[in-house]
Amino acid sequence: MAKKSNQKKWGQTRPPKAEEAMPRAEPTMPARAEQVVPTKGELEVLKILWKNGPSSVRLVHDVLSAGVKNVRYTSTLKTMQVMTERGMLKRDETHMTHVYYPLLEEEKTMGSILERFVDSVYDGSISNLLITFVNNNKSSAEELKKVKELLKKLDKDK
Repeated sequence: MAKKSNQKKWGQTRPPKAEEAMPRAEPTMPARAEQVVPTKGELEVLKILWKNGPSSVRLVHDVLSAGVKNVRYTSTLKTMQVMTERGMLKRDETHMTHVYYPLLEEEKTMGSILERFVDSVYDGSISNLLITFVNNNKSSAEELKKVKELLKKLDKDK
């Protein structure tokens, strides 16, 4: 007896039935979260979540829109969905309004962004970064005072 083929008469295969389809994998945390470097837009979302705590897309969108950004709600939603897939956010779907939590720690994330910046712009030289900072006309007296205090503290610790 001939086997039934799941091919249509013109040679295409049928799509798998729901029970045959592979289950969707849940997004997982990256092996090393510190390797995930957010884009500028993703960083803006993270800053809002770090400041306000777990939040809905609507709240994040409203905060983004309150600034000079003209952002569509769907763009904010898509950004946060992608961030969830990349392991930067966690989504709580237990309520009608989904709530997003940051999975990246603020200090570690900012440190990795700074490290990447120093490596790419100053060839890894923090002293060159500080020289540029001190010579920058935008540095206030208060900022320079803080840098001096930090350098004194580091010198005492050694």
